[in-house]
Amino acid sequence: MKSQIVFADDNLKDSFLKLKISTTEDKRLYDFLLRAFEDLENDAFCGIQIPKKLIPRDYERKYWRLIYTIKQADIVVLSIILEWLDHKNYERRFGY
Repeated sequence: MKSQIVFADDNLKDSFLKLKISTTEDKRLYDFLLRAFEDLENDAFCGIQIPKKLIPRDYERKYWRLIYTIKQADIVVLSIILEWLDHKNYERRFGY
């Protein structure tokens, strides 16, 4: 299912854009993230789905739930970028 990429807030988007003009290592991270975002645009479910019980409460407090109805045949799926983490911090955050 195709989706559109949006950032959770402007600070996160600015951080991502700064990677593009930053050091070699940060530029490489920008390229990896850009590829991941393109993959998400093509298939919103391409990543590993984290069980709800492992999702940190911080995300629940910070990001609202959406209640909606569909009136047209077309819908837009959004892939909302919350943050990016290295493997060590990812495993810590999600209790792996």
